[in-house]
Amino acid sequence: MIPALFAMAAAASFLLAAHPFTTYPASLWVLARGTARKPLSGPIPQTIAVCVCAYNEASVIGDRVRNLLAMRALHRDLEILVYVDAATDDTARILYAFGDAIKVVVATERHGKTHGMNRLVAMTKAEIIVFSDANVMFAKDAVAKLVAPFADPAIGCTCGHLRYVDPVSATSTAQAGSLYWRLEEWIKSLESKTGSVMGADGSIFAIRRALYSTPPAHLIDDMYVSLSILCGGNGIVRVADAIATELSVSRPAEEFRRKMRIACQAFNVNRALWPRLIRLRALDRYKYVSHKLLRWTTIYLLALCCVFSLAAISIGLGVEAGGGALLVGTLAIAALALARKGPLGTLREALLAFLATGLGIARSVRGETFQTWNPPESARALMQAQAPI
Repeated sequence: MIPALFAMAAAASFLLAAHPFTTYPASLWVLARGTARKPLSGPIPQTIAVCVCAYNEASVIGDRVRNLLAMRALHRDLEILVYVDAATDDTARILYAFGDAIKVVVATERHGKTHGMNRLVAMTKAEIIVFSDANVMFAKDAVAKLVAPFADPAIGCTCGHLRYVDPVSATSTAQAGSLYWRLEEWIKSLESKTGSVMGADGSIFAIRRALYSTPPAHLIDDMYVSLSILCGGNGIVRVADAIATELSVSRPAEEFRRKMRIACQAFNVNRALWPRLIRLRALDRYKYVSHKLLRWTTIYLLALCCVFSLAAISIGLGVEAGGGALLVGTLAIAALALARKGPLGTLREALLAFLATGLGIARSVRGETFQTWNPPESARALMQAQAPI
């Protein structure tokens, strides 16, 4: 009886860990089959501002501004605002060269991205604000596509489709990250078809200026702002053809630190907004628990699965069998740790991502914050290598 209970607990832990990536999107797919979004009927807002924060982005910031200036072919009065978080390279000098074509704010001390976005939003009266990162490039019609759904007055936020590219290195880290993000984009598309996406990614999203909730400087701005809009009763939709591209991080250590930092920031937002999140509609609560809470705890659920499985084997078949299972598991982990390519390399990177997320959640619970950021060196090195001589 006891071994069976442990086996059931192991199975339950595994199923909960797998749910965000398997049964959750499957359930959304079923719900989406009978859902049709109503036709847009209202006027599309005309005044638009794009806000970008940068720190030591000299290798990309010039191309980024030119990319945004090209949007003015479709939006003549598009405002472009850039905040420089006390950069120590030539980021500010490159931006000043654009003159009156853009608005630039240069801080003398580091305050972080959220502080910068708050300053930029306060500078504009545009009806729609588009948020993005310094290392992201928009398709020429991305802003127009992002703005179009605001013809529906129930929509408060739109998020675009980010594509990670890695044309040179093709490391397991970059490949795993790209695979994960394709799954993430598919899930967001299903969430959008069934009502609302569970938050926006900072690379490309837009909001109604009137719905902006000023986030505290120590919280990640994209998640706080978008979830606040959802909690306020306004929808978040994904715009599949609003395309942005970003180079993948190719170094495992950089990607590990990045995921840990993002998880810590995200869970801090969860803690700050929890009193409002638990009052979401039932379907949105289901989405939030499935997409966010369970995914953040994947590594802990997998660990519980291993512990319960080992207990079931040890009690049901004897200590020797349990020791054998432990040895096999240890050897499997060692094999994964040494894998660098192929399916095993991809699985290794996925488990490292779960571990980094779990550590980020633990750091959040301990009260840690990440207010400032550093650009990933591997992605910037790749940009420099691709730059024309």
